[in-house]
Amino acid sequence: MTGCQYNRVLLKLSGESFCLPGEFGINGPSLESIAERIDEICKLGPQIGVVVGAGNFIRGETFSQKSHIPRNTADYMGMLCTIINATALQETLEKLGRQTRVLSAIEVAAMCETFIRRRALRHFEQGRVVILAGGTGNPFFTTDTCAALRAAELDANVLIKATKVDGVYSDDPKKNPQATLLPRLSYDEVLQRGLRIMDHAAISLCRENHIPVIVLNIFKKGNIARAIAGEPVGTLIDD
Repeated sequence: MTGCQYNRVLLKLSGESFCLPGEFGINGPSLESIAERIDEICKLGPQIGVVVGAGNFIRGETFSQKSHIPRNTADYMGMLCTIINATALQETLEKLGRQTRVLSAIEVAAMCETFIRRRALRHFEQGRVVILAGGTGNPFFTTDTCAALRAAELDANVLIKATKVDGVYSDDPKKNPQATLLPRLSYDEVLQRGLRIMDHAAISLCRENHIPVIVLNIFKKGNIARAIAGEPVGTLIDD
């Protein structure tokens, strides 16, 4: 590992990374492990923004289909849950000595600041990890789309989608043992082949703004640090 290849990194964390596989809520050791990985990459020098999901609590679309709650309301419930994850990550990072700020697209004044682009940029300049919660602030958009949007707004050099798989595969590796890891793809290939590692709105946003996407396994120690050092890790999606 030779150092950092990027000045500003946007890290997208799934809600599932905050809990044990198949479980619910926030698991302390899982949360601490994520915080340690973020602290590790901060030491390499880039400015770090983090978008958090809420799949460990609720997925708006799925919940609305299984209940009498409309999609609009279910999505707002999910946005509130991202703030729970964001503040948990904030406290854990600060225990490691890392300064942070939580900025939310929906206003929850008692817990976090409202997202304003210039404010986020100022926090980057002050060396703080900027944790971005509340999704886009609108229903019907995923936190993947939020990550792509914030990466574009904040002039990130790369978007890292941290998942529980090693990257993008030719098929579902759980169902097809012959599935192979695809080390590099173009944005158009992802869209044309219907690969669902990120929703298509997010991929389109990244393509339009020339933001490379790296899909990797967050649970493999050192993966994120290696990726931002320019080493081949997971799947790179670019032009």
